[in-house]
Amino acid sequence: MTVVKSGRVKFASVMCLFGAVLAFGAPAADASTKNESVFKTLNSKSAVKAALEQIRREDERTLREQIEISEIPAPSYKEEVRANDYIRRLRELGLTEISTDAEGNVIARRPGTSRNGPTLVLSAHLDTVFSADTDVKVRKEGNRYHGPGIVDDARGLTVLLTVLRSMQENKLRTQGDVLFVATVGEEGLGNLRGVKALFRDRKDIDGFISVDGIGSPDLPAGESKVVARAVGSHRWQITFTGPGGHSYGNFGTPSAVHAMGRAISAISDLQAPTEPKTTFTVAIVSGGTAINAIAEQAKLQLDIRSESASAMAALEEQILAAAERAGVEEGKRWGAAPVRVERTLLGDRPAGAGSSDSLMASTYIGAMVALGQKPPTPVASSTDSNVPLGLGIPAITASGGGIGDKAHSLDEWYEPVNAWLGPQGVLLTTLALAGIEGGPKPLLPRKR
Repeated sequence: MTVVKSGRVKFASVMCLFGAVLAFGAPAADASTKNESVFKTLNSKSAVKAALEQIRREDERTLREQIEISEIPAPSYKEEVRANDYIRRLRELGLTEISTDAEGNVIARRPGTSRNGPTLVLSAHLDTVFSADTDVKVRKEGNRYHGPGIVDDARGLTVLLTVLRSMQENKLRTQGDVLFVATVGEEGLGNLRGVKALFRDRKDIDGFISVDGIGSPDLPAGESKVVARAVGSHRWQITFTGPGGHSYGNFGTPSAVHAMGRAISAISDLQAPTEPKTTFTVAIVSGGTAINAIAEQAKLQLDIRSESASAMAALEEQILAAAERAGVEEGKRWGAAPVRVERTLLGDRPAGAGSSDSLMASTYIGAMVALGQKPPTPVASSTDSNVPLGLGIPAITASGGGIGDKAHSLDEWYEPVNAWLGPQGVLLTTLALAGIEGGPKPLLPRKR
């Protein structure tokens, strides 16, 4: 996932932390009091204390599982082997209601005790950006573990297992149902197909937590982030087609590669807004058949991103118009018909949804503060949470704990610095949102 930096939200105290109006509409003072009361109650329960301590005590076990999962290749559209391994791990932890949907998502239900409780999803994605033949063996160098996918999202998958284990072994029963979901197709041209299918097929989900990403080594000690807003993206393939011909004998014939070059030049000169941050890049190009042939076909693939749906749409309109003009200009250059321009939408992630002071973000921030940490900064990013946020369903993407860098590269690395805080934060947030047997009641409202 790619995180967009955001200005730090200032919190003078834990009371200020919950000063915003939450999504379910409680007044600020009531919301603050309610959340403080929830975490005070949770932290007073012996089973919760034991679960949190177990997570810390079994930190090395969590890391071993993370490495094991990371070493199972799982390119987008080829997640089945890792999915089957994950099903085995869920069964070993005592879940029996486990299924694989038509898209390939693994969905395991841990039933709640209340018929009227909400349904909360804890999710991480199975797929990686790497091809099936990539060497995914993890190696240790000093305190760091290097391996493609060691963080994104092997860490998230492992955190879900750690949270589940702590709930099972300490007999923590939630009032609402908790669905442990491993999604397919989060990365790249997977286009969030797994989470899109989840929300297409199910109408019973009231809240969604994705565990994807960790701390950055560039952040000051003790500081962290939570994804509360959605950065959308549109990904296009633009194909240029001309008559082709011999480079000498047919000189003067429009070239598909030249038309593509004109398009790239025009696109690169466009001015994207800095606020809201809106970006574009021509990422992949291909075309031509031989060194001595005028190219008959050429293709480019490009990515457009923004937190604002309207800003993204405006920039997209300029980019597509630039490509059309390039085809016309290449034909005009040689006194010929325009080079044909065709476009195909490869990916569509919704933008412009979510809020830094939402119920989900405020609850997660409260959980981390209850663990003695600084309040995480709400930021925008592109993750599985884009889909529920776009549908108006409360969602965040939380950190898995630890630090790392170089995601999506062969040198991706992870260091388990205070790594237990990731699953501890997810556990406390889950218990606060779904409620636990004997109280407190769920913060997450049931909308059905």
